Amino acid sequence: MKARKRINKLKYIGILLLMGLNYSCNTSKGEQKPNIVIIYADDLGIGDVSCYGMGQLKTPGIDRIANEGIRFNNGYATSATCTPSRFALLTGNYPWRNEKARVLAGDAKLLIDTATYTLPKMLQKANYKTAVVGKWHLGLGDGKIDWNKHIELSPNQLGFNQSYVMAATNDRTPTVYVKDGVVVGLEADDPLEVNYKENYEGEPTGKMNPELLKMNTTYHHHQSINNGISRIGFMRGGKSAMWKDEEMADTFLNESLQFIEENKDDPFFLYYAMHQPHVPRVPHPRFVGKSGMGPRGDVILEADWCVNTFLNKLEELGLMENTMIIFSSDNGPVLDDGYQDDAVEKLGNHSPWGKYRGGKYSIFEAGTHVPFMVMWKGTIQPGISEALISQVDIMASLAKLVGEKCTGKDSQNLLNTLLNKSRDGREYLLFEGLQRKIGIRSKDWAFIPPYPGPERISWGGNVESGFSDKPQLYQLKEDTTQTQNVYSEFPEIGKELRLLLNEGMRSN
Repeated sequence: MKARKRINKLKYIGILLLMGLNYSCNTSKGEQKPNIVIIYADDLGIGDVSCYGMGQLKTPGIDRIANEGIRFNNGYATSATCTPSRFALLTGNYPWRNEKARVLAGDAKLLIDTATYTLPKMLQKANYKTAVVGKWHLGLGDGKIDWNKHIELSPNQLGFNQSYVMAATNDRTPTVYVKDGVVVGLEADDPLEVNYKENYEGEPTGKMNPELLKMNTTYHHHQSINNGISRIGFMRGGKSAMWKDEEMADTFLNESLQFIEENKDDPFFLYYAMHQPHVPRVPHPRFVGKSGMGPRGDVILEADWCVNTFLNKLEELGLMENTMIIFSSDNGPVLDDGYQDDAVEKLGNHSPWGKYRGGKYSIFEAGTHVPFMVMWKGTIQPGISEALISQVDIMASLAKLVGEKCTGKDSQNLLNTLLNKSRDGREYLLFEGLQRKIGIRSKDWAFIPPYPGPERISWGGNVESGFSDKPQLYQLKEDTTQTQNVYSEFPEIGKELRLLLNEGMRSN
């Protein structure tokens, strides 16, 4: 009888311990769940953020997140281009699991099926108010949009209570904002028309009317003009709704601040998808010339100011100690990406790609090895982690945090790693370069299978593709610049990684 009582007592203690563990993982300050903010930069390299100590720019706002939280030295986007990485972030699935998860055209239909259990849907289920502000680039509508009517398929059908996004990207038509499926500021007597096949009669283009431009192009971006900048695609009408690029950062920041102020008394999730430093790079006059590196450097300083202002607002509202803030970038950096803006000429000693090789579009490290940091004042002890982590893991980790399930096939629960309670990360992760070329990182090894193709991507800022007709194996700890292909020296390791890559692509 005494033994049975001792066993029951031990069971009771065990249950209490498990309850305490779940409580510490899933709640904060009593039963209140923490607010969650993902700040997602666009084409920002790991060397563009000063806390990594690899470049010349100073980014004290972004550095606050790293210095007051945890900085990951081995954080990855899933892809070296934007749409695929954003798909993975919101679904918990690697992008190649969806054949259409590639860089989308400006008139592409909604990429993610509305039946998909997304990150915002999961957080809605946990009673969060959800919003997306900024760059979307996951498609809108059914592929035949009438921009003058309510767009039925938008971020709001994927779990966002509120959305305020650019219609496509800042270098594509139409150059308007869309709020909850409606073009902002559109007037009925000046309807908006968009066409990606042919121009409208009498409408100027960058190619035919360069005298109207305040920024010249290098390739692709020579069609319809708005705000003195030509874009990809054609449009007509909708003049009252057209944005001014110089005001875009303030617009997205103010929308984000308004959302958190309106929802400060309830748990909220904000996906703040910044447009900087994607082309065209047009900083507000407050930041023009501040970096000495031309518009690219200036818009990074602008983005940094936005982050700092956002953090200050959280402090002002008394929310900092109950808000988890994740900062990262959708892919690595690129200099000349279609506009003549002195990004190459004024780079100086700055290294946007840090100590890595490649950049946006590339399967080399700098294509997907990006800034990645997490802050939660009073909960995350400041530090630096070498753990291997991917943005695809955010969904499962946040599901654990709020006590919900994650259906993402590839997302791993690394909540304790994000909270700096564990140094363990992934055993391995997969990443893709342009044209769905997929590689693998495991511990300090990076393996890239043979992918015949061009050595450089001339239309992408002359970036190295990483393609080769030979298998590539790099020991990243000793060779961060990936200049020594050691496959011939360690063929067994290469073969093991190839098997692991195949397993990862087949899993689930």
